[in-house]
Amino acid sequence: MLDFIITGLKTLNELLTAGIAITAFSLLLYTLSFNLRDRVTRSFTIILICVVIVFVAEALAGVASDLDEMASWFRVQWLGIIFLPAGYLHLSDALLATTGRPSRGRRRKAVYLVYTLSALFLVALLTGWLVGFQIVTKPPAPYLQRTWLTWVFAAFYISVMVIAWINFLRAYRRTVARASRRRMSYLLAGALAPALGSYPFLLFGAGFAAQHTLIFWFAVTLSNLIVSVLLILMAYSVAFFGVPWPDRVVKRRLFKWLMRGPVTASTVLAITTLLRRTGNYLGIDVSSIIPVTMVALILILEHMITLAAPIWERRLFFGKDREDLALLQTFEERLLTVSDLRQFLEAVLAAVCDRLQSPHAFVAVLSRKDVELLVMIGGENAPDEENLSVDILKAVAQNGRIAGLFSWGDYWLVPLHQPDGVDLLGLMGILRTKDIPMDDEQYKALSILSERATYALQDRYLQQQAFSSLEELTPQIDMIQRLRAASRYDGTEVLTTQEVTLGGQELPPLVKDALSHYWGGPKLTRSPLLDLRVVQQTAEEREENPTNALRAILKQAIENVRPEGERRFTAEWILYNILDLKFMEGRKVREIAMRLAVSEADLYRKQRVAIEAVASAIVEMEQQAHLEEPPSTETKNNRMKEETRGGFNGK
Repeated sequence: MLDFIITGLKTLNELLTAGIAITAFSLLLYTLSFNLRDRVTRSFTIILICVVIVFVAEALAGVASDLDEMASWFRVQWLGIIFLPAGYLHLSDALLATTGRPSRGRRRKAVYLVYTLSALFLVALLTGWLVGFQIVTKPPAPYLQRTWLTWVFAAFYISVMVIAWINFLRAYRRTVARASRRRMSYLLAGALAPALGSYPFLLFGAGFAAQHTLIFWFAVTLSNLIVSVLLILMAYSVAFFGVPWPDRVVKRRLFKWLMRGPVTASTVLAITTLLRRTGNYLGIDVSSIIPVTMVALILILEHMITLAAPIWERRLFFGKDREDLALLQTFEERLLTVSDLRQFLEAVLAAVCDRLQSPHAFVAVLSRKDVELLVMIGGENAPDEENLSVDILKAVAQNGRIAGLFSWGDYWLVPLHQPDGVDLLGLMGILRTKDIPMDDEQYKALSILSERATYALQDRYLQQQAFSSLEELTPQIDMIQRLRAASRYDGTEVLTTQEVTLGGQELPPLVKDALSHYWGGPKLTRSPLLDLRVVQQTAEEREENPTNALRAILKQAIENVRPEGERRFTAEWILYNILDLKFMEGRKVREIAMRLAVSEADLYRKQRVAIEAVASAIVEMEQQAHLEEPPSTETKNNRMKEETRGGFNGK
């Protein structure tokens, strides 16, 4: 019975080890994809890389075919262990900087020193000084031989971790906002997982483990289970650093990735492993059904996640904003696009032609006091758009409200007005084949069908107004979200930083002038933007003139407007495409309008929104530059007094 329990714990431990490796690798991919520009995230990726190396090597060592292969994987495992303390100290330094205590040199030098010492321990590992080359095969599990340098590394490991945790606690105490403080506590709890779960304590406790095998395997299994949970908790906390998205977006995106990645992969691996071992125990060859089982499990799990996603998003992430977000989701699903509008109007015109026995009909819409054809069915004798101009609008004004429809050449025209009867949305034209007047039934059907067309045009008109409002609000909303994200852990510094002002002039016009002379001209070389702190900082760092520095800042701001993914010519990319085509490539307005399938007037309006977005990005860069400025003498003195009172601070 005892052997059966130990065997079960060993199997469960192997599955948990593989699951941790999968989870760490999935979180590493997530981190590399979304917010790698943040210092906290970059340092966290180092910890994830170390965890991936440790647990992948441990999983592969568990299925190694001989002792030499097992020893090789154990040495690879030590590669992650060696650099883990440096990653923790690096993360603690980034956390303190994020919460308003940037390093003034000593802490940064300490990080460099620890990385250097880790590199020296790596050399010792390769030479066999850190751990031996031979494996000790005594129960309860094999491990590498211990050397005198192993004790030195253990002391180094513990010392660096203690300093890192002191910095963690200092960062926690500096966090004031309730939500940020809660997430910082999650980070502190989650940080225990890699630190304790990655170190091979069997090197120092083999004797106790051999005497109490059941306790050892139970402790190892429980430890791996806790590590898998705390690692996700740590990644959840780090996911909020450096991203301007609302909290619900971060939670939803991370949770969906965890479900589709680690949960799915670990579940498939666990079930197929148990199936294979059960088959071996019963003497049944299950190798033929393993691939089918894996494919079926993946499809079933992905389908279940897709079905359950809307439910858990509403219940877990929307909170009190559930009604507003549900309304937005409904709006997205029921959005009447131009293609949808054309399809519906084609159906309406088909019904009109059928009722009136007409071979041809069209719907034209009012656009900037001109009339343009939107939909046309049947025949090729369409009216010339040039004739659908001011004259026909005057005819509509004179006759449309009197009879409901009137004759215009060979057509019956039905004006499509707003419900208030004032604004004209468009015209419905039906080709007359006979001079026989319509009977009451035909007239009633035409009235109903024209009313349907009016509803569609009115909905599209209201949607366009909503889109215009959203486009105008985008820069302000983006700025608020960025400030909200930046102030999660250092609200005082970020929110009290003054807005960028240049002699009382507004920033967007200055940005537009500089962009118009991006490749050379007085509006760039003499721009007031040259006085920005971020421009001066960039010029000093790159050792170049301020004009080139400003050009680099403008280019970086445009890249900040760029959506994620591969470039496309869709509505999501229109702001970036306008900036790139107009100012980077220097194309003409008419050419850009044709390329983006918009009118010139609409292009100018969207260009204004794009320039405001660039200005918002520059404001954010300028605020960050001010935060990175060396503290004043008075601030330095205050900090020195604080450090003197606080004693040892881990620097």
